Amino acid sequence: MSWAFLCDLLSGVNKYSTGIGRIWVAVVFMFRLLVYVAAAENIWKHEHDEFECNIKQPGCENVCFDHFFPVSYIRLWALQLIMVSTPSLLVVFHVAYRENREKHHHQKLYKNPGKIDGGLLYTYLISLILKTGLEIVFLVLFYKLYDGFKIPRLVKCDIKPCPNTVDCYISKPTEKMIFLYFLVATSCLCIVLNLGELSYLVFKYSIKYYLKRHVKKQQ
Repeated sequence: MSWAFLCDLLSGVNKYSTGIGRIWVAVVFMFRLLVYVAAAENIWKHEHDEFECNIKQPGCENVCFDHFFPVSYIRLWALQLIMVSTPSLLVVFHVAYRENREKHHHQKLYKNPGKIDGGLLYTYLISLILKTGLEIVFLVLFYKLYDGFKIPRLVKCDIKPCPNTVDCYISKPTEKMIFLYFLVATSCLCIVLNLGELSYLVFKYSIKYYLKRHVKKQQ
């Protein structure tokens, strides 16, 4: 899988982010994207081939694997990375719209097209809400699909065409568990950063609006 587009997106978002937003970009790039590409992807690379059951009944291993792993951990992790980064496109598109508008009118309409104010502020807040919501949705999805944040060493399967209850073994469960906890921890960290940035922006511009309104009343 090529991650060039996602890297370009994160680089573009970094230019228009607050300090907390830049920390979020660093966490996504260094502790999620790079870890995924460098290590996690290889751990789950042959998960189906390394899933073994103590029976050779044709089709039994396949249906058991599909039951316990309806969606691959690593593919769901990749989808999560893409989805939580996509709302940032709203900010990039809004800045591009401002720049294009200035070119169309052949004059300076904004002090800085990338400054978070006016309509861009609302776009930025919406992107933060969407990113936070998607992080929570994926954490719930991981929990529901795999019956908690755990990788069992042994699973018992009695689904047809298995003739009886069979024992199936998952390869490298401890290593996979470590990366699963890492995934959950970084997701929670990103949620905290998004909520922190959201609170900071709301507080900052609420104070700014209140002071501006107070000055007008005094005048």
